[in-house]
Amino acid sequence: MKRFTLVAMVALSAAPFAATFVQANPDSDRSHPGHFVKDSVITTKIKTTLAAQHITNLVHVKVDTDDQGVVWLSGRARSQDAIDSAISIARATEGVRDVHSSIRLRMDK
Repeated sequence: MKRFTLVAMVALSAAPFAATFVQANPDSDRSHPGHFVKDSVITTKIKTTLAAQHITNLVHVKVDTDDQGVVWLSGRARSQDAIDSAISIARATEGVRDVHSSIRLRMDK
């Protein structure tokens, strides 16, 4: 029981440091793990929303987010409406400052 209490106390005392470690400071070096956490959260939100919308005309879309909140969409889609929807979803995502798209139309033969 004493060991469990000791482990719990150490974990609770380390929690504030973990929160500080994960926070992203836009003025700091990109090598800081907080940037990657922030970037991956934005990317994951966009990918989840795209999947939830069931946009079947999106063939392969890659989503990348840089450390400034700029999203880069690339890949292929079967219609311009699908491209516009993907861009709109990315722009509406919290934390996104700008969206650049190089999604190309894919013509099925």
